Amino acid sequence: MSTTAYEADLRDINFVLFEQLGVQDMNQGHFADFDEDMYRMVLDQAKKLAEETIAPLNSTGDRQGCTFDSGEVTTPDGYKAAYGVYSESMWSSTAVAPELGGMGLPMPVAMAILEIFTGACPAFCMYPGLTTAAGNLLAERGSDWMKSIILPHLVQGDWAGTMCLTEPQAGSAVGDASTIAERDGDTYLLKGSKIFVSGGEHDLTENIIHLMLARTPDAPQGIKGLSLFMVPKFIVNDDGSLGERNDVKCVGIEHKMGINGSATCTLAVGDDRGARGWIVGDEGEGIKHMFLMMNEARIGVGVQGYAVASAAFGNALAYAKDRVQGTKLVDLKDAGAQRVAIIEHSDVRRMLLRMRSFVAGMRALGITLGKLAQEWHADPKSEEGEQTRDVLEVLTPICKAWCTDMGFEVTREAIQVYGGYGYIGEYPVEQHMRDAKIFSIYEGTNGIQAMDLLGRKMARKGGMAFMQTVQWLSAKVSAAEETGAFDTEVALLQKSQERLGAAAMHLSQVGMMGDQEGAVSHAVDMLALFGDVVIGALLAEQAAVAHGAFAKLAEADGIDLDDKEARAAWVEGNKEAKFYAGKADNLRFYTHQHLPRAASLLHAIKSTDRTVLEAIL
Repeated sequence: MSTTAYEADLRDINFVLFEQLGVQDMNQGHFADFDEDMYRMVLDQAKKLAEETIAPLNSTGDRQGCTFDSGEVTTPDGYKAAYGVYSESMWSSTAVAPELGGMGLPMPVAMAILEIFTGACPAFCMYPGLTTAAGNLLAERGSDWMKSIILPHLVQGDWAGTMCLTEPQAGSAVGDASTIAERDGDTYLLKGSKIFVSGGEHDLTENIIHLMLARTPDAPQGIKGLSLFMVPKFIVNDDGSLGERNDVKCVGIEHKMGINGSATCTLAVGDDRGARGWIVGDEGEGIKHMFLMMNEARIGVGVQGYAVASAAFGNALAYAKDRVQGTKLVDLKDAGAQRVAIIEHSDVRRMLLRMRSFVAGMRALGITLGKLAQEWHADPKSEEGEQTRDVLEVLTPICKAWCTDMGFEVTREAIQVYGGYGYIGEYPVEQHMRDAKIFSIYEGTNGIQAMDLLGRKMARKGGMAFMQTVQWLSAKVSAAEETGAFDTEVALLQKSQERLGAAAMHLSQVGMMGDQEGAVSHAVDMLALFGDVVIGALLAEQAAVAHGAFAKLAEADGIDLDDKEARAAWVEGNKEAKFYAGKADNLRFYTHQHLPRAASLLHAIKSTDRTVLEAIL
């Protein structure tokens, strides 16, 4: 890989899909028409388009940004042409059912494709990503007219979609939204304003479908009074033709730290005659419907976190192999000693292993959530389906928060590997870090994700959802234990699970004693601890799978693995053997170098320290 270009890590993506998760064996419904070769072909095509067409837009789009003039937004050079290719190739509808015009791929494969494109240019992927989410919501909750007239355009990508929640006085507190929707015959007229609307205005499509929260005049306060409306940029007639411009206008765009190619818009809604909107579902159901889109988006944001992290790691690894500086430590006093690539230095190796293990674990989590979602949708009402949903619900805020926090951390480490060059625009890692910061903020800040995990998801069904998730994780650790090759690492993972259980029990007791604020003040620690345990279990599962594959390779090549010199020489010259050996290294590094922080997190959680609540600030 180049130190400046983007290259999707398709080898590891394929490992998660086909070796760890066995996605090729998902044959319910229309998946029976697919096989592993077809999935691989689709992924190869996604990689090709991402690297050759989308990735070149990343740095130029960052520098140029979007421009605003008299209510119109122009995206950076090259975006419109690339969007046309992207849409025509049906990449906006990878997991959409064939009967709705989509590819009909399984969700885990679609999740992998999302990573490939997002790693290439996250700002560009904001536009089709939100369009897909809007289409999925209308497919699930829209009226027959919306499904037959609006949805096909979103699936095809010739119309775009947005999510309009935030208002100047209502950010994370969505229930404070004050945009009003008054009934006008079969539709509504909306008046208010929305801010931070990604893709709220642009030149990529002929129409934009805004999914907008508002409240009717007599609705109760708070989230229970919110309804969801479909508010198009151009009025859509009954037959699907476009009418006049709706009364929803972009009045400005934000100038941001990152993702500058994504237009973040302020929308004036109904300043003149009222913006016409069509209600989705019934009045008062807005937050219920919007959460369908938000939960999908939160997993998607987790994917964004590790997609950009993977790009940063790939660049840093290539740089560390190319950059020659200094000597080996043993030759430090020899002025004439041979200079070596910085990948030979222990601290650089530490950073690279940290990045690689984080990215591998996060990727496994994101794609696994895609598989869990697919399994739940296939059989939602059975006992097994309900248990799958419990695990999915618990892991969703972890995916969003842990993957975006640690994804940002990976980009920071990447800059450190580059040294001074990482801090300047000559190399892409400084942009990766700027782009990645927003992921921990939007779609519910990571602090909110932590409160959601502790207050709702772990408490789901009286704590049964938490127990189901722990059992699910234990099974993955057991797979590594059965190999007999990772006894020390398995013991560390099991200890971390005990600490997770102790932390959950303690916070539950604090809450039952009436000190909810005290419990919530440690929610971020709880999510960090939970996330550490989840990633560790997934890395253990990967190590177990890789251990078997590694042994088969060695047997086929006649390698005696007890002969350390022969083993080392073979691994160095065999790309596949090196890949599988890396999975064991990931587990060892993670459990010994990162997982010990579980002890300190448990200490913080059980400290009963109330400084957060009582300090004078």
